[in-house]
Amino acid sequence: METKRCLLRHWKIEDALRLYDLAKDPDIGPRAGWPPHQSVEESKEIIKNVFNFPETYAIVLKETNEIIGCISLMFQGQANVELHDKEAELGYWIGKAYWGQGIVPEVANSLLTYGFSQLELTRIFCGYYSENKQSQRVQEKFGFRYQYTIKDKMVLGTKRQEIVNVLERSSA
Repeated sequence: METKRCLLRHWKIEDALRLYDLAKDPDIGPRAGWPPHQSVEESKEIIKNVFNFPETYAIVLKETNEIIGCISLMFQGQANVELHDKEAELGYWIGKAYWGQGIVPEVANSLLTYGFSQLELTRIFCGYYSENKQSQRVQEKFGFRYQYTIKDKMVLGTKRQEIVNVLERSSA
């Protein structure tokens, strides 16, 4: 998949060093619910076991051919919310140097369009932790609507509040 500034491509094991460079930042993973990566080896394992799904993509900046984040559509068995047939969960994160540049909305738009038109999904869910205002804004831009709140969810040893939103194909 391609957007104005980015390519979405599958992860390769050779991407582990770049993934580690991005994912070791303590401001990235915890806001999405996962701990910072501790080594290149850990990043290799994440590529093999977490990013090895058909609709999980490295976000690559066309201008530099550099990976800057990850975006995915997750299905039953890999998602963080309960899903039915023809439903998926959108997940994303991006390196801090690229925050505030409109890149996540740009690539999310492409993946949402693909999910509804090519995969024929009827609903796509997306969640964020209440303190992650950037993610909240991304979801609002696309018309995601509030679905439910998970209170006191234990994440990395802390109770957090997760807001889960949904986008229906008919409203996309």
